[in-house]
Amino acid sequence: MLLGAIADDFTGASDLANTLARGGMSTVQFVGYGHGEVNCEAGVVSLKTRSAPVADAVQQSLAAARWLLAQGCEQIIFKYCSTFDSTPEGNIGPVAEALLDLLGADVTVVCPAFPGAGRRLFMGHLFVGDRLLSESGMQNHPLTPMTDPDIRRWLRLQTKGEVGSITFDTIRSGEQAIRDAFDAESKAGRRLVVADAVADPDLLAIGKAIASHKLVTGGSGIAQGLPENFRSRGKLADRAAALPVAQGRGIVLCGSCSTASQDQVKHYLGDHPGLAIDPGELMTERMTVERAAAWIREQDGRTPIIYSTAAPQSVSAAQDRFGREAVAKAIEGFFAGLARHLADTGTRRIVVGGGETSGAIVEALKLTSMQIGPEIDPGVPVLVADRGGPLGLALKSGNFGAPDFFSKALERVGRP
Repeated sequence: MLLGAIADDFTGASDLANTLARGGMSTVQFVGYGHGEVNCEAGVVSLKTRSAPVADAVQQSLAAARWLLAQGCEQIIFKYCSTFDSTPEGNIGPVAEALLDLLGADVTVVCPAFPGAGRRLFMGHLFVGDRLLSESGMQNHPLTPMTDPDIRRWLRLQTKGEVGSITFDTIRSGEQAIRDAFDAESKAGRRLVVADAVADPDLLAIGKAIASHKLVTGGSGIAQGLPENFRSRGKLADRAAALPVAQGRGIVLCGSCSTASQDQVKHYLGDHPGLAIDPGELMTERMTVERAAAWIREQDGRTPIIYSTAAPQSVSAAQDRFGREAVAKAIEGFFAGLARHLADTGTRRIVVGGGETSGAIVEALKLTSMQIGPEIDPGVPVLVADRGGPLGLALKSGNFGAPDFFSKALERVGRP
């Protein structure tokens, strides 16, 4: 393995794996770490640490990094969301600083930008489309509300050291100017350096400039230029592996409350049956896995959607009554249990919306690794796991995907 990555959630892991595979690296997405024989050029470890306690996130990330280094990795990527999902306590800053210490590295880039999905970083401020991050809907996120678009300022709340910055003018000056800027920040003692990027060529230039960095941090976009660094040194085989084909019943499960997910659910309901899951009914056990499974059987194979997607204010009412953590745990547990039941009873195509939901489902299915297939929408590839035969998956971050994503994904992860 040449390049090892640690992702703080499962959809982010598949997003990054997709980027590396498109760059020509044979890539496998692992569920956790410590697996047996590994045969790939890039390995992406999926963790569920985005909203975990800081100490847990650091411990798991360091353990994953040690495992990747033991596989021979020459460079480590710490991947987080392109909307920088975090709180003033972490977990991005603490994990990045701990990885720098482990690797004995002096400096690393911080760049969540993903222009293909509308995430752009300009003068240290993160935009989603034409809106600042704090006006994009992310300020209402139930677990990691992003109320400040200045990534430098937000990151500084999480870190022990000062945060550096390389702004747009320097990025557009090219590879050597970027490399010199990183050197200057490092000499000034600023180990975490926020780098602007508003278009893919900016990310490619950064990628060349950080070829020798032991640690890279960012959204999946930051990985665009990394495969070429290995290819230019003659280390890539550039051979794509054939994927097995999943065949069987399909289901859509969506636990995200993002604006994009709400639109996608509405679009899918236009010609598919759906069952809305109310958090209050889960908490009072008026809705259970068994009841949802019985409803699915009644749909006679029409590929329904089960969703807890709702406007933030609706979710907030349940959180106020039962507690934020309790509601989140109940929703994740419900989708995890339902996915396991469906997979055990013949469902072979599962499309999931939401990072936390995806993580809970993959863990419940006890998958160890997933092969990376074609891209469905920017940042979301087809995944194929072996669970008594091919199991086709799509794991979508809440904000990703076109309005017709769910129907499109079901067609591409396998056959009925």
